[in-house]
Amino acid sequence: MANRHGVITGATGTGKTVTLQKLAEGFSSRGVPVFMADIKGDLTGVTQPGGGNAKIDARNELLGITPAFEGFPATIWDVFGKNGHPLRATVSEMGPLLLSRLLQLNDTQEGVLSIAFKYADDNGMLLLDLKDLQALMTWVGQNAQELTLQYGNVSSASVGAIQRGLLQIDEQGGDHFFGEPAVKLEDFMQTVGGKGVLNLLAADQLINAPKLYSTFLLWLLSELFESLPEAGDLEKPKLVFFFDEAHLLFSDAPQALVDKVEQVVRLIRSKGVGVYFVTQNPADIPEKVLAQLGNRMQHALRAYTPQEQKGVRAAASSFRVNPKLDTETVITELGVGEVLVSTLDEKGVPTMVDRAFVVPPSGQIGPITPEQRAALIANSLVAGVYENVIDRESAYEMLKVAADARFAEQQRQAEAEAAAKVAEEQAKAEAKAARSSGSSRSDSVVEAVVKSAARSASSSIGRQIGNSIVRGVLGSIFGGKSKSSWF
Repeated sequence: MANRHGVITGATGTGKTVTLQKLAEGFSSRGVPVFMADIKGDLTGVTQPGGGNAKIDARNELLGITPAFEGFPATIWDVFGKNGHPLRATVSEMGPLLLSRLLQLNDTQEGVLSIAFKYADDNGMLLLDLKDLQALMTWVGQNAQELTLQYGNVSSASVGAIQRGLLQIDEQGGDHFFGEPAVKLEDFMQTVGGKGVLNLLAADQLINAPKLYSTFLLWLLSELFESLPEAGDLEKPKLVFFFDEAHLLFSDAPQALVDKVEQVVRLIRSKGVGVYFVTQNPADIPEKVLAQLGNRMQHALRAYTPQEQKGVRAAASSFRVNPKLDTETVITELGVGEVLVSTLDEKGVPTMVDRAFVVPPSGQIGPITPEQRAALIANSLVAGVYENVIDRESAYEMLKVAADARFAEQQRQAEAEAAAKVAEEQAKAEAKAARSSGSSRSDSVVEAVVKSAARSASSSIGRQIGNSIVRGVLGSIFGGKSKSSWF
């Protein structure tokens, strides 16, 4: 009945992590694989036998338990690939809804991102890693007018907001998460020697990017829901999924996302998956989701302020009343490692709340050494499977080819226009030179004609004057005309 989901709540330092470890050990010992985030690095100790802890010995003695300390098989994952096997997903698998949440987009910007995904699908472009999506958004921005006519309004402001969000995710290490080889869900559901493998997500760095952390876990939960077949009411779950720091998932979450989580939680139990949320206060979880969580473990809450007192009353009211227990008072009095517990019985009815001790884990409490971690990674079932990045042809390469072709065409046109301009200028220069040469030749002809005419005129005048003088002289000598004719 563990796939009826559950919740572990309590203030910081009240023992939630130890409770989580104990539950994980219980599932593993029954052959049920577990996935859980290791926020502080403490859960890796589950791989080593416990013992040598005075507080644990005292608690076991108090409970009359003879412990059997043992370690459990585990696979360590890390989105950044530093402290575990790389854990990746493709951009297409994440989808526009979860990416919009990750990028904190508004409705208009989410619509533009959906258009980009639709365009990629229609044109056979794979969206695998972050540079694929960045290249796609650049293309969308450059062709906004054309895409607006075909798919709907694409504003440059929305494209810019998406690109800025992608840049922030890139700076937070999102480029490590998006890509191939993408994780195979069946690698989370393995057993060794009859024990379920504990999948530990090294989240000590990832938690510094809370949106990436919570969106990744929600994606993983959604992938399990979408991929696993219907299984009905199994004897035991295929996988138990712990969602630590669950308040990060619902912080500033749009109603559409909350509805999606509620749907997944409600239906995924039929796929054989149990989901447990871990957070400080039940109020951190929306009521529709909280209503799906039948197995409840409540650690101590503090009630120093009116707001905290209100939270205590809300937590107490979520349990089925036990006449022998003042739930609201007990919540504030619980010691470390003590809980209020209520589960669903065989008929699905909540049992009355009761006070209980948490049995100490069989594995080591606290982190393992770096050497132990390295050995664990080297000898795990998926050693060498995800370490090498695959970068096959996808949207980035396809858009680069298209962009290069467009650039080459633009360059060819520019060169043709430049050549045409040079030819035009050259033609103008030649025409001007031709006109200038023709004018010079005309001037030379006119000048020659004028000079010739001048020479002819001067020669004629000279002859006439000469003739007149000769005639005058001769006439005077030879007595031609009278003197009066000279005047």
